[in-house]
Amino acid sequence: MKNKTMLFIKLFRESYLFAFQAIIVNKLRTLLTLLGITIGIFSIISVFTVFDSLENKIKSSIESLGDNVLFVQKWPWAFGSDYPWWKYMKRPVAKYKELTEIEKRSQVASASSFMANTRRTVKYNSNSINNTIIVGVSKNYNNTMSVKIGLGRFFTDNESNAGNSVAIIGSDIATNLFNSTEPLGKEISIFGRKLTVIGVFEREGDNSFGNNADQQVMVPINFFRTVIDINSESVDPTIIVRAKTGIANQQLKDELTGILRSVRSIRPGEEDNFAINEMSMINNAFESLFKTISIIGWIIGMFSLIVGGFGIANIMFVSVKERTPIIGIQKSLGAKNYFIMFEFLFEAVFLSIIGGIVGLLIVYSGTLIASAVTGFAFTLTLKNIFLGVGVSFIIGVIAGIIPAFVASRLSPVEAIRFSS
Repeated sequence: MKNKTMLFIKLFRESYLFAFQAIIVNKLRTLLTLLGITIGIFSIISVFTVFDSLENKIKSSIESLGDNVLFVQKWPWAFGSDYPWWKYMKRPVAKYKELTEIEKRSQVASASSFMANTRRTVKYNSNSINNTIIVGVSKNYNNTMSVKIGLGRFFTDNESNAGNSVAIIGSDIATNLFNSTEPLGKEISIFGRKLTVIGVFEREGDNSFGNNADQQVMVPINFFRTVIDINSESVDPTIIVRAKTGIANQQLKDELTGILRSVRSIRPGEEDNFAINEMSMINNAFESLFKTISIIGWIIGMFSLIVGGFGIANIMFVSVKERTPIIGIQKSLGAKNYFIMFEFLFEAVFLSIIGGIVGLLIVYSGTLIASAVTGFAFTLTLKNIFLGVGVSFIIGVIAGIIPAFVASRLSPVEAIRFSS
């Protein structure tokens, strides 16, 4: 057993040296051959890396919003090819009075709130920020959505009900308007009105839905409605409802459907004129998109891998021909067929894995550059690294199996005679 182990180790070492020598001696040939594997692994793993990074960001954004939250709006988030947009255009928007009815009638909602938004210029002394997102929210908004206050506080019920001139600003707004000055208690100007800053949102960075609290100003909805028509579709009026613990989204959705149909006097048999959206719709839509594009990534990558595989097979056939006399000597000294086969198969796999590793290194370098340039965290995961190495290994085995088999079946006498 010990002798067989030593023989295997020796064979492994010789195979490695032969493979390494083949790479050194035939640099150009090896480079051109490995290029196909490198491009193939780069194509596949780069696609998966981008998708995995986006998917993780989307899932973290969804988790921060909560998966037990429903949004009552005019337009649905998900639709098929038969999207009847002409019907949805005629729908009314969500109304503030409907929020009141939901709060009165709902038995399975833990909290409900109303939200609308527009864009305006925000000023403080000589500093101003154009096209800033101004969000008007009702009381309980912080109980329906994830609100993280880094400095100060959220609106009180009295401030929300009375529509006081108070605001919570994003961290970017605070930095650009006040620089290093303490923002709490300062007055900013929006809609030609003065509002007192009572809070600053905790910095969160970009999320996957473009809804960046760092660049928003939040005000009570009852202040917002004194300067903006909240029944206008342009402000995207939305009712947000969070289910009680242990209540399924479908149960809450069924209840909301009944309440809204009653409030809007929709007769039995008539279609709903509202949409009840949930975060899973976005997640499912992205998963479907990712699956489609990942298939495209595999197709593109496989073409390169096939070319690389043929290149490795060609190198191995040339290598078999060049080392035929050596094979004859090895077999005449007692080398078994499977030893010879393993030697060449190892060389093919070795070449393929080198190409795969180069491809992975390029992907890794790309994630560092892309993350630095875009500010979005791209990550090459261990799963994708193992996938890249695994695919390279399989391509190497497939490409090297026939040349290795041919080498193992050479006659020792014919092989030695070949040198002469």
